Amino acid sequence: MAQESKISTAIDATQLSAIKEKLAGLQTDLSGILTINLTGKDRKDMLKMGDKTLAFVEKALEFANQNPTLVPAYINLEEANKDFALAKSLSDIQKEFIPLVRGIEDAKMVAGSEAYDAMLLFYGAVKGANRSNQAGVQAIFNELQERFPRRPRNRAK
Repeated sequence: MAQESKISTAIDATQLSAIKEKLAGLQTDLSGILTINLTGKDRKDMLKMGDKTLAFVEKALEFANQNPTLVPAYINLEEANKDFALAKSLSDIQKEFIPLVRGIEDAKMVAGSEAYDAMLLFYGAVKGANRSNQAGVQAIFNELQERFPRRPRNRAK
């Protein structure tokens, strides 16, 4: 019985090259922005701005810009406006990428799973052929077997 395949396509070398060129172009376009490399602790400790917070910040900035006398001297309103505009633009870009990245992850997972499943079946056939001492199989079996190291058996005393 043949295996069911959920995905059966390929990315040829020309397509892969074109995709990589486009990604390199995006990295170049964003090179002035993609300079920050946060640690896990930085990410954990930092204030985060989701959609609801974005709406709050937008409204607060609107009020601050309309009422500059209320803005404390230690707040750089011009910088806050720039930061907000950048965060909003990056959020828009990220929203475009999320379904793309998810689709790539899903397709990779399905393709990888199908290839792995097929080769586990092949490995099972090789094991059977090796047990039957079929000629020329031992070397294949030995090399593939390295992927599955034997675990020591716990013997009951």
